[in-house]
Amino acid sequence: MLRSNPVACIEYVAHVRTISQKPARMKGMRRRNLDRAIDQIGAGDILQYTEESLWRIRYTVNNLDFESQTYILLRSFPKNELGSATNSKRFSLNRFSLQIALLISVLLLTSCQNGPAVDPTTLFTDYQGESTPGAAVLVIKKGKVAYEGLFGMADLGAKTPVESSTNFRLASVTKQFTAMSIMMLIERNQLTLDTSLSDVFPAFAEFADHITIQNLLQHTSGLIDYESLIPDTATIQVHDKDVLALLQATDSTVFPPGSAYAYSNSGYSVLAMIVEELTSTSFPQFLEQNIFEPLGMNQTVAFVDGISTIENRAFGYSVESNGFAFADQSLTSAVLGDGGIYSSLDDLMKWDQALYTDSLVSFEMLQQAFTPGLESYGFGWRIADYNGHLRYSHTGSTSGFRNVIQRYPDDQLTIIILTNRNDPVVEPLADELAELFF
Repeated sequence: MLRSNPVACIEYVAHVRTISQKPARMKGMRRRNLDRAIDQIGAGDILQYTEESLWRIRYTVNNLDFESQTYILLRSFPKNELGSATNSKRFSLNRFSLQIALLISVLLLTSCQNGPAVDPTTLFTDYQGESTPGAAVLVIKKGKVAYEGLFGMADLGAKTPVESSTNFRLASVTKQFTAMSIMMLIERNQLTLDTSLSDVFPAFAEFADHITIQNLLQHTSGLIDYESLIPDTATIQVHDKDVLALLQATDSTVFPPGSAYAYSNSGYSVLAMIVEELTSTSFPQFLEQNIFEPLGMNQTVAFVDGISTIENRAFGYSVESNGFAFADQSLTSAVLGDGGIYSSLDDLMKWDQALYTDSLVSFEMLQQAFTPGLESYGFGWRIADYNGHLRYSHTGSTSGFRNVIQRYPDDQLTIIILTNRNDPVVEPLADELAELFF
């Protein structure tokens, strides 16, 4: 499904540069109008030709004059129509050649400036069909949908297709919401970045005196990975409170707090429990009241079995040698702070746009969130340069789901890919999409 209409820019054209135009009436022209437009051509002149195949074409459509520079591969014109004319500074095209030139130019003027030269849908062939888990893809450019792709099935058993309202488990993309919750508490003066873990939870061992909120946000706490603490005999899902108890029973960290970086699901689970401790509100309720509801993210939920429901849910699958196997949950799927939020393209667009504003926290706080610490990690975001473009991003991977969100703030470009299968990784697909829309 395409919202934009990125018509493939005919392979013969390498580049178009508009010199001058009066776009008011031309703006609404689409492919279905091309034949009519061509029929209205009276004359067209080649104003200049160079060895780089530069054609400068002047033509009239509906009494509007257009002049464009168009790079066209020579094979787009029959050889017998070029002849000795290629040595001339000025000559007229016959009607057939003019039609080709106009078709190419109009396509580019009306389509390519609003979408990529390559149809993004072709990147997602592995996710298409009624027998494969799906993908929901969104490209936001300057606050508007530049491309939306909806592929495959949200539920293979029920043959439910992926829609823009389909809710996927975000996995670690959740961390940016957990970080936002903490930032909101900081701005309410309920804690600071320097508040220690032991200030909130005195039951921790002495090492917690040296772990700060900022350490937890930026994965420099040194806390042991909670998954390594779960007994091998465990059969019941672990929750954030269980993670807290497991960590409080430890007597050391992997490294001195603040001295190194190690990606930590433990840290973000603890952050969710800090929210609960300081607000006397459950983490899901805090998210709903302070982020989801104010932003109109009505489909987004931090899922708690038996309490909340997920409408339009995508179920997770694993890739097997003989097809796809249901793989929607694991022992750690109930841990919320590090990866328990479900959301949709519709809602994530609202989230993305809110991050350009101070509607949740101040711009000063947002600047801190997007300031890289060790290993270029901010507060729930990875900060990096990608081919000369500043990028804030995060991936999310869990049982049956692979996701990524990439934000290019200087370009006002956001790429979101949500999938309900555990393979392949989707970050390379997001990179390719970004290249198409820069």
